[in-house]
Amino acid sequence: MTGRERFLAACHGKAVDRTPIWIMRQAGRYLPEYRALRSQHSMDTALRNPAIAAEITLMPLERFPLDAAIIFSDILPPLTAMGLDLAFVPGHGPQIGNPLRTTKAVDLLGVPPAKEAMGPTLEAIKIVRPELNVHNLALIGFAGAPFTMASYAIEGGATRTFAHTKAFMYSEPAAWDRLMVKLSGMTIDYLKAQIAAGVDCVQLFDSWVGALSRYDYERYAKPYSHRVISAVEDSTIVIHFSTNTGTYLDAVADAGGNVIGVDWRTPIDEAYARVQKPVMGNLDPAALLAPWRELMPHAQEVMQRMEGQPGH
Repeated sequence: MTGRERFLAACHGKAVDRTPIWIMRQAGRYLPEYRALRSQHSMDTALRNPAIAAEITLMPLERFPLDAAIIFSDILPPLTAMGLDLAFVPGHGPQIGNPLRTTKAVDLLGVPPAKEAMGPTLEAIKIVRPELNVHNLALIGFAGAPFTMASYAIEGGATRTFAHTKAFMYSEPAAWDRLMVKLSGMTIDYLKAQIAAGVDCVQLFDSWVGALSRYDYERYAKPYSHRVISAVEDSTIVIHFSTNTGTYLDAVADAGGNVIGVDWRTPIDEAYARVQKPVMGNLDPAALLAPWRELMPHAQEVMQRMEGQPGH
């Protein structure tokens, strides 16, 4: 099987000759060539320049026998197009200078067309697609899920407590719903534009949704993730990824997605049994910092737990 065939077959729950391989953030700081390029260009420049984004996307394929590339981008730039002041601050990560804290701020948010808001990323996809076709590799697009995007917009940056997000969610439920409708609409348009540009599948990142209880997930997040996924799932494969959601992984799967991305906290065979869908992931990212003798058993455990199962 080619890499693209292997990856797509696994996503459809079919048998494969081996487990397909791709890595989140596979184009990043661990690559010397990436660090060299970033020494000359800021993160913002790399995201806004299609040629640079395409070059970064392809970097790991020169080193490793991967089955898919994931387009180099970030989940947050759509917030800039909606009217938020986003900056990638060295040493501090993404920061939003005018976080959403009022109902008026929510109502002032725009929802521009994805082609206008995320044109450079869409152009990067068009540059990368022919290169991957030559090597028969898959291309993954992505976007942030509405809850995670809302959390960034309200908190203004990374957080441990999600105090501002939850306070707004609980105290202004109508405004929260209006915000999530806007974010859902933007995300649907953006994913559809990526599909039209040439990606083979899309991943919905809900990186922060594990801050919620099952009840709050069902009320405040799940309906909007479902809205996004149901709008695009007839056009492409959808990988639905979340973190720290082991206690309600069934609810995450019920929100939609052909494939469920599983973090390291839940054994992958248990997750597979609970969601009854193809699964991906499960290796602790920190294990990649370990020496080979320690990393191999972690990878082997994931493989052994899913041995013989379709969709992995």
